[in-house]
Amino acid sequence: MLILTTVLTTGALTLTACGSRDDDTKSSGGGDTQTVVIGVDAPLTGDLSALGLGIKNSADLAVKTANADKTVPGIKFELQALDDQAQPSVGQQNAQKFIGNKDLLGVVGPLNSGVSQSMQKPLNDANLTQVSPANTGTELTQGNNWKTGDKKRPFKTYFRTATTDAIQGAFAAKYLFDNAKVKDVYLIDDQKPYGAGLAASFKTTFTELGGKIVGTDHINPDDRDFNSVVTKVKRSGAKAVYYGGEYPAGAPLSQQLKDSVQIPLMGGDGMYSADFISLNKKAEGDIATSVGKPVEELDSAKKFIADYKTAGYKDAYEAYGGGTYDATWSVIEAVKAVVADNDGKLPEDARAKVLDAMSQVKFEGVTGPVSFDEYGDTTNTMMTAYQVTSGKWASKLSEAVE
Repeated sequence: MLILTTVLTTGALTLTACGSRDDDTKSSGGGDTQTVVIGVDAPLTGDLSALGLGIKNSADLAVKTANADKTVPGIKFELQALDDQAQPSVGQQNAQKFIGNKDLLGVVGPLNSGVSQSMQKPLNDANLTQVSPANTGTELTQGNNWKTGDKKRPFKTYFRTATTDAIQGAFAAKYLFDNAKVKDVYLIDDQKPYGAGLAASFKTTFTELGGKIVGTDHINPDDRDFNSVVTKVKRSGAKAVYYGGEYPAGAPLSQQLKDSVQIPLMGGDGMYSADFISLNKKAEGDIATSVGKPVEELDSAKKFIADYKTAGYKDAYEAYGGGTYDATWSVIEAVKAVVADNDGKLPEDARAKVLDAMSQVKFEGVTGPVSFDEYGDTTNTMMTAYQVTSGKWASKLSEAVE
């Protein structure tokens, strides 16, 4: 999903991937057991923590399941979860911590595309695989010139189980134009990479379909008073607002909008959270798109949902639970392949080998078939439109986007 960039050189730190594993722990049964750590980076505190904790818990469940089922004989998986506070600078610091852990062979996360931009290069320099269940910024996998058709993968270590803003924005525009029958839209974004990219993608497709953008504006994602922009929306005659951003600002924006004019607010997966509804007394009728099909409607997700409930996590798995489980499991599958090719042991260049194995990963996951294309993007382009109905998000349309 979601979506500032400073990069540290990682020179000596990249050597940690090649260290000896002679000191691996022993299992209580007397056989040799090697430890593999999977990192998780997400906002575990702050406004977006509902989504971040769902990511952490879902990754934790995957690790516990792999250990209980002995998915990779001789390997014990552990989780190292770090809080990035939805801040790129913190995410970059976390990347260095992950790199410094010699047993860590993959990173799941982050939530925000802007945070990912700060993590990609150091993780790439360290040959450390990264799989995000939530980033949708198209440039993360296809480069800054993707809009012109010049697609180039910037970082070989980056993968994701969420589809791109190019796909999500187009799907949202089609849904609003064709299904909701809205032809006049006021466009707002929060100026962050995720929000701005999503709004731009929406605009391109909506206008191609014949829709009219009757006004545009930008807001500060930390603001909570939107009366000035609401006045502009009312004057524009818009029949809906499309907001590129996340629910902490989107919820009060929607509520203040409906205090003035009764039109829906639509957004992307950064809006699709139960917290959007709890923070917004006038959320009824609002629309959001999110990646994949609702896990509650998938036979492939029944075990995940039951196991998550049994595990007793106090936080919901939220929008990215299924995708996070699949992202974590993709690392586990890569480790499995590497161990099988090395007589049941991890090789000394485990990070490089796991990275090589990632491109061949293919399995039936919680969200359906899981595999990656030449850019590291998911091959699953399923999207869903939701609408707040009777105080809850209800799915309205799911389809794969070509």
